[in-house]
Amino acid sequence: MILSRLFKTAALATALAGTSSLAFADDYHIGVTVPSADHGWTAGLLWWAQHAADELSEKYPEVSFTVLSANSGTAQVSNVEDLLVRNLDALVILPYNPATLQTVISEAYEEGVYTVVVDRELETPAQDVFIAGDNPGLGEQAARYIAEELDGEGNILVLEGPPIPINSQRVDAFNRVMENYPGINILASQTTDWNPQQALSVTEDLLGSNPEVDAIWAGDDDVLVAALQAIEENNRDDIQLIVGGGGSQRVIEMIRDEHPMVKGTVTYPPNMIASAMALAVHGVKGEPLGDMYHGVPSRIILAADLITADNAEEFYEPDAAY
Repeated sequence: MILSRLFKTAALATALAGTSSLAFADDYHIGVTVPSADHGWTAGLLWWAQHAADELSEKYPEVSFTVLSANSGTAQVSNVEDLLVRNLDALVILPYNPATLQTVISEAYEEGVYTVVVDRELETPAQDVFIAGDNPGLGEQAARYIAEELDGEGNILVLEGPPIPINSQRVDAFNRVMENYPGINILASQTTDWNPQQALSVTEDLLGSNPEVDAIWAGDDDVLVAALQAIEENNRDDIQLIVGGGGSQRVIEMIRDEHPMVKGTVTYPPNMIASAMALAVHGVKGEPLGDMYHGVPSRIILAADLITADNAEEFYEPDAAY
């Protein structure tokens, strides 16, 4: 393993081009690796990682960051191996695929690299800190809001993500809340893989087979936008409400501007990567957070906040990629 890393070092400068933020310092080097921006949320993730690298390295001049992205689990394994030959003090990683990254993350952790795993949990924990959004909370918040807006009665469609644990957590929590509203009928719950093109096609099919729909829950804001396109192209005027998930700036703008159907979304903030980087700074330096009397917590779940017209301005970040 060490020998393979040494061979890769010579090519590292090329691999970093366009995907990293570099600032070398004497004391602490923190490596960050995330999936490539192949989706609105991951684009936001990379934007926040680079933004945090700039802000944190200015605030803590003794800390430097290297930010890398990868378009596959295998490529991300190479990212981590490359970072490990660069005198790495801390690793912040949102695993492209936890199973593929398990071994190399475990190796870094066992070598004493302060490790922060983000969003996608490893089957065998190998980190100092795990930080993620509240997936069950996202489903619960969306369900309560839809139920309240419909006064407990109506027909709804659910646009799911891919068959992975975080989607199941969202959908299962959504369904548990809806069990308390017997007047609400879930007409269909279908996967979109959180892919806008697939979401457009799925929504068109569901609208074609369901002539009376009151609301749609899209567990992802990119899916919401695609579903909205399908609604408009099919001239459907029966749909009162469409609720998303993620908290994209585009959807927040619609909510803020009082769109007639897009009235709410629930946060699953990509800036969790920035928070993870801040945790790594304090963790690797052995400092507590703020006025805490203990060190950095080992597990942090961020709140799932419902965004409506009442609070949209609080979450609006116009320069963010998502």
